[in-house]
Amino acid sequence: MYKIILSFLTFTVCAHTALSQDWKPRQAPLMTKFAKDLKADNVLPEYPRPQLVREKWLNLNGLWQYKPGTWENERYPKGKLDQTILVPFAVESALSGVMEHHERLWYRRTFNIPSEWKNQHVLLHFGAVDYQCEVFINDKSAGKHQGGYDSFTLDVTNLLTKGEQTITVKVWDPTDGGGFPRGKQTLNPAGIMYTSVTGIWQTVWLEPVAEQHIESLKMTPDIDKSILNLSVNAGTANNLTYTAQVKDGNTIIATSTGNVLAPSAIKISNQKLWSPDSPFLYDMTVTLKDADGKVVDQVKTYFGMRKSNIAFDGKYYRLYLNNKPLFHYGPLDQGFWPDGLYTAPTDAALRYDLDMIKKLGFNMVRKHIKVEPQRWYYYADKIGLLVWQDMPSSNSYTFNTPPVEKEAFSNELVRMIETHYNSPCIVTWDIFNENQGLHDSKKYVALVRGLDGSRIVNECSGTTHDFLGDLSDIHPYPPPAVPESKSQASVCGEFGGIGFQPFDKVWNSKDLTQYITMKNEKDYLELYDKFATMLANFRSNKGLSAAVYTEITDVEIELNGLMTYDRVMKADPAKLRQSNLKAIYQDVSEYTYPVLTTAETAAKRWHYTFSTPAANWNVKSFDASAWHSGLGGFGTPETPGARIGTNWNTGEIWARQNFNMGSLSGAKLDKLMLRIHHDEDCEVYINGVLAAKLEGWTSDYENVKILPQAKATLKKGKNTIAVHCINKTSGQFIDVGLSVVSDKRL
Repeated sequence: MYKIILSFLTFTVCAHTALSQDWKPRQAPLMTKFAKDLKADNVLPEYPRPQLVREKWLNLNGLWQYKPGTWENERYPKGKLDQTILVPFAVESALSGVMEHHERLWYRRTFNIPSEWKNQHVLLHFGAVDYQCEVFINDKSAGKHQGGYDSFTLDVTNLLTKGEQTITVKVWDPTDGGGFPRGKQTLNPAGIMYTSVTGIWQTVWLEPVAEQHIESLKMTPDIDKSILNLSVNAGTANNLTYTAQVKDGNTIIATSTGNVLAPSAIKISNQKLWSPDSPFLYDMTVTLKDADGKVVDQVKTYFGMRKSNIAFDGKYYRLYLNNKPLFHYGPLDQGFWPDGLYTAPTDAALRYDLDMIKKLGFNMVRKHIKVEPQRWYYYADKIGLLVWQDMPSSNSYTFNTPPVEKEAFSNELVRMIETHYNSPCIVTWDIFNENQGLHDSKKYVALVRGLDGSRIVNECSGTTHDFLGDLSDIHPYPPPAVPESKSQASVCGEFGGIGFQPFDKVWNSKDLTQYITMKNEKDYLELYDKFATMLANFRSNKGLSAAVYTEITDVEIELNGLMTYDRVMKADPAKLRQSNLKAIYQDVSEYTYPVLTTAETAAKRWHYTFSTPAANWNVKSFDASAWHSGLGGFGTPETPGARIGTNWNTGEIWARQNFNMGSLSGAKLDKLMLRIHHDEDCEVYINGVLAAKLEGWTSDYENVKILPQAKATLKKGKNTIAVHCINKTSGQFIDVGLSVVSDKRL
């Protein structure tokens, strides 16, 4: 992999030197260790666009003037603005030096164009500005942009003057007040919604180019034919040719010449495939020439040869990478920072989470309803992490959310795919998350397939949908579960959320959000490993193709991360890695032989009541003929993993049935277990003796040990099983059976 050019042309402006001396960050409730490395005169100095690299550029990050705006048509401010902000950190962040929310903002700074850029066009690039902005150069409008997650470029050549230049940016971000894509942002942070991000939050920079230059590249690998399909976009020019030179290290392995209006297929002999185990990247230089053969532009880039799709293995549809099945397992990554919010304090911080994910044995990460700077995907490409990329949602998890701005959603979805199309790490596009702004699914699946036929399309992660796209995706909490589909790969798009807080310092000690709370590291690791074992079992025996654990870090008051919000590991990483590798690779074959079936295979009829019965309701001799009769399981349809035979929507249920044990004895009796799916607390009795007492809830059927005293009551012929279940929160279900469970065929 070629070394990204990091040099940039420095500039000296006395006003900015003075400003940088006055700047200091605000103090957030938590600060990362990376914050101390941030310097106001050298903010994120790394080249921001690793797949389209030119040698000359000018970084405009640093101290800018700013002031809050008032209304849409306010007068353009003249002269110096009276406050300072550190770009590119959002105004709400501690690292901006402001840490206040303002719906409208004005930014301003001055800069000088290097003399060696004379007679060239100057492009002004913004990595991202949330949400709507207008850019002025020397007090004249250079253009507008709408969309908080995508980069945009303006040719400002004709607005430049001699000497010092002035750039001004006007920003409006409605957050909760607009139906625009905004992910997890809100003006009223609580639960799983977090602090808003307003204004410039990615690098601002300039670069000189010729009038005719490379605007973008489109690289599509085809490993079945060992070719890279390359398209070079140079605007409307039709008299240009290009030469693409591909390198493996220092060795040139392919050279191809083409016309900018026509794509070319570059043969990659003895191709090296990109994968998490071997993330090999080819370097490529693309040189643009005019009709006279003169070089007018040259860029450096890279690509990976890989294929991502679903295929049928004879029993299940599964996720495939490079024509081989591969279980995708990784954490949810929200991309928030306690000190920088959407913006990592440094480039080392940006890479840190990815390195930790890889160190923990994961092979995938789900980038959750946020789009990162391009360097984030570059690092995922380099270290070999599969990325499931979410489209930021027009969030419906806050009160009085306006209707979705459909045009904005569609436009930003298209730009997200076009901007990050070339990153080999991205293997899946997630269009919607749960019910957040869900609309027109069929249209968007077709749109994404048309834009990118080389990747997996997930219509909607974690909610009822139209069975479009490649994945059937559910979100059970806390344990994982497996959706059922005859035409899609089954994935568990979120699960887990195990709360564990070994340190006193948190974002807000008076407001904590956890799905389930563990008191010590031992219990935490044991439950985490139990879930990993379940994943391995689901992969081997139920066709599960992927799982996403919630989550890699805490975020504000949400405390279910493997790391704290300020990036400190909560438990032994070696043990977490061992569990993760088990989930991905280990064969955990489990053979289940039903003795008393559940609704999984053949629902049984139970006697049941919603009214408190007599004290001896669970013994064999009790007469339940006056109770209701119905098929298991009992519950409400929206409960994860529920197979409803009879509706139960009251606070409690008591149920019992008689069954015949047959001739089960000896070794098989020793391996007999309860087969149960409960939501929530329940007690199970066999012949009147307590067999299991379970708290919390499951999201699918699990095998549970029977207490010895209850197992001892089992006899040939008639026996009785009885269950009492309590519903406390949304979702409820109970179904119980008996199975012989073994890791070998009996």
